[in-house]
Amino acid sequence: MQEDSILLIDKPSGMTSFGVVARVRRKLSQQLGKKAKVGHTGTLDPFATGLMIIVTGKECRNAGTYSKLDKVYEAVVRLGQTSSTGDPEGEISDVSDIQPTLDEINDALRQFVGEIQQTPPIYSAIKINGQRAYKLARNGSTAETIEMPVRTVTIYSLELVEYTYPDIKVRVHVSSGTYIRTLAEDIGKVLGTGAYCTELRRTNIADFRVGDAVLLDVGQL
Repeated sequence: MQEDSILLIDKPSGMTSFGVVARVRRKLSQQLGKKAKVGHTGTLDPFATGLMIIVTGKECRNAGTYSKLDKVYEAVVRLGQTSSTGDPEGEISDVSDIQPTLDEINDALRQFVGEIQQTPPIYSAIKINGQRAYKLARNGSTAETIEMPVRTVTIYSLELVEYTYPDIKVRVHVSSGTYIRTLAEDIGKVLGTGAYCTELRRTNIADFRVGDAVLLDVGQL
């Protein structure tokens, strides 16, 4: 691990992005004998796994450049239920027992390819009036009381990998700023079934690959 560099990390499930940064900072600070400057270039939800680009030292000034790169994810979308957070950590509610056909699934996915409008989830790191949206949500605010900003994002490709009801596994290539939890929920709305994201893994950030990353939970850091 070096100062003034980038480090590719394969984040495990259950760890926050800030926890990854803290762990890298601690290790690098011990190595350098001084407090190291460490940052990330885009968060992953605690339940998600996969590629994070960590920047250290002078490379921190380029964090914004890395954060704007497009990304590839593999996700599992569960039909028939919704989650208050859009992921397994929220309150799960039953919605429908409709079982869409394979053709209906593919038709729904095609509707999201291209430039689309997306409303980020209330449980996100977006700042609303100077406060993180997820903190407002934890304090009792709802989607009705918090006006989340609609954003334009691009879905370059959305590929169905496997469909075994109630789960759809997809591979999606997206622009920076795209929320896969929101995409999962919107797919459920189109199908009339409700849906949320049960698994999420980031495999690529532009040309950076998770296969080249350090697996954080096996003791390398």
